[in-house]
This record gives sequence, structure tokens and C-alpha cells, in this order.
Amino acid sequence: MATGEATAADQRIALRAPRRRWGEDVIKGALALCALLSVATTIGIVAALFLPAFEFFEEISIVDFITGTNWAPLFAPSSFGVLPLVAGTLLVTAIACAVCMPFGLGAAIYLSEYARARTRKSVKPALEVLAGIPTVVYGYFALTFVGPRLQDLGLPVGVFSALSAGLVMGVMLIPTVASVSEDAMSAVPRDLRDGAYALGSTRLQVATRIVVPAAVSGIIASYVLAISRAVGETMIVLIAAGGQPNLAWNPLEAVQTMTAFVAATGQGDTPTGSIEYKTIFAVGATLFVMTFVMNLLSIRLVRRFREVYE
Repeated sequence: MATGEATAADQRIALRAPRRRWGEDVIKGALALCALLSVATTIGIVAALFLPAFEFFEEISIVDFITGTNWAPLFAPSSFGVLPLVAGTLLVTAIACAVCMPFGLGAAIYLSEYARARTRKSVKPALEVLAGIPTVVYGYFALTFVGPRLQDLGLPVGVFSALSAGLVMGVMLIPTVASVSEDAMSAVPRDLRDGAYALGSTRLQVATRIVVPAAVSGIIASYVLAISRAVGETMIVLIAAGGQPNLAWNPLEAVQTMTAFVAATGQGDTPTGSIEYKTIFAVGATLFVMTFVMNLLSIRLVRRFREVYE
């Protein structure tokens, strides 16, 4: 018995490191520093955004800001109702989602269930090239090509419109939805497909009734990512949507989004420290809160519909 206890003690001693490994401590400290740097950057961004926003709301009522229907902070008399900017942002986002969600999901289903391996290797990188095009190029494409084509179709649109900006933004977001959704569908176990085929299901039935429901959490994540990018997009709406803060839901009219206002106002013409200057931070804080709430809801949805396979 004593010999067995001694042997176990010797094994524990042998498993211990003979000396402290300073290299591992340095690596651990570097990784911890990276994590702390990310947290500190986030805190710094929030502080830099919300401190001027609080100063703005000390002068302007937050109720009037949220519920006001007229946005004219740079004119006299000034008006600080942010609803026209929120309406323009949501309108362009809705048009973009109407384009990217069905087409992106359709592309993902094709790549996951129909395309051969060689075709997938060539089509998927070609599709993702769209994500690498600068957004300013998309903006001028919407302004110089999509807008005139809409006029040729007989639609009463002007040079700037929410429709042209939303359509092009939706095309830009198709690779985001397609790539993330296709990755989620590829993670579905092959046994589910084989079982459905063994029961006589067609390829379309397997794709729509087996694979898509099993990958719904990843598809929802791709949708939320696309919506977040659409809400935060700047150059396309700045160039093609127009700079008119209209509280209207007509996609044929020119609108102004929150990001477009921030980009247009923050060019240096507004005196620093003025109430007009602080509107940039108030609108940015509003956009931050909107995207933060959206991400919280998306996390709950993803966790609710997540499928775990052994």
C-alpha cells in the first residue's frame, strides 16, 4: 500500500513542470492584453459618442428629439426631430433586405444542395467578390445606372431616391447572406439528408424542409448581419438616396438616413462645440442604440432556434 502511494506521488511530481515557463506567461499576458484592448476600445467609443450626446440632450428635450417630425438642425429656426432620419434609414434597409434575403438564401441553397464541388469552388468566390467592391462604387452605380434605368421603366423617380439606393445596397449584401447561410447549411449532418432521400424526398423537399429548418439559426444570423450592415451603410445612401430628411415611406422619393447625415455634417463646416455639431453625436447614439437592441434580439433568436447535433 505504501509502495502504491509512493508511486502515485512520484507520478504527480513527474507531471509538474520542473521550472516556470516564462514564455507561456508572456503569451498569456499578450493574449490578455489583446482582450483588454478590445474592451477598452469599445468603452472609449461609447464614451466618445455618448458624452457629447448627453450635452446635446441637456439643451434639447429627448422627447422632442425622438418624437419630432421635422429635422432641420442647420437652419433657423432649428428643429431636432429625428423621426425623418429614422424613417429614411428603415425604408432603405427594408428595400435592401427585400433584395438580399431571398436572393442570398436562394444562392446559399444552390451552393449547398445543388452545385457540384467544382462549381461551388468557382461560384462562391465569384459571388464573394461583390463584398470586396468599395461601397462608393456601389453608390455611383446606383446614381448613374440604376436611377436612370428606373426612369426608363416609367417610374416617377428623380435623380436621388430610396429605391435605387436600397436596390443596390441589397445587391451588395447578397454575398453576406449567401456565404453565412451556406456555411450553416453545410454544417447540417449528412445523415439528415440521407434519411430524407431514403424516404423518397426530392432534392427540393430536402433543401426546404430538412436543411433550411436545421440551419435556421445560421440563416437568422446572416439576416441580422445584413440588416446591421444596411443600417450602418454610409456611402451608398450619401450618394444615391439624396439629402432630404422626409418623413415618408415612398421609396420613389429622396430620403436622408442617419449615417448620411453624420457623414454630410461632419465634414468640418459646423463649428465644434455648437448645438449643430452635437447633433452628430446624438444621431450616432440613436443609431448605436438601434443596432445594439437589434443585436440583443438576434442573439435571443439564434439561441432559441439553434440546433445541436451530436
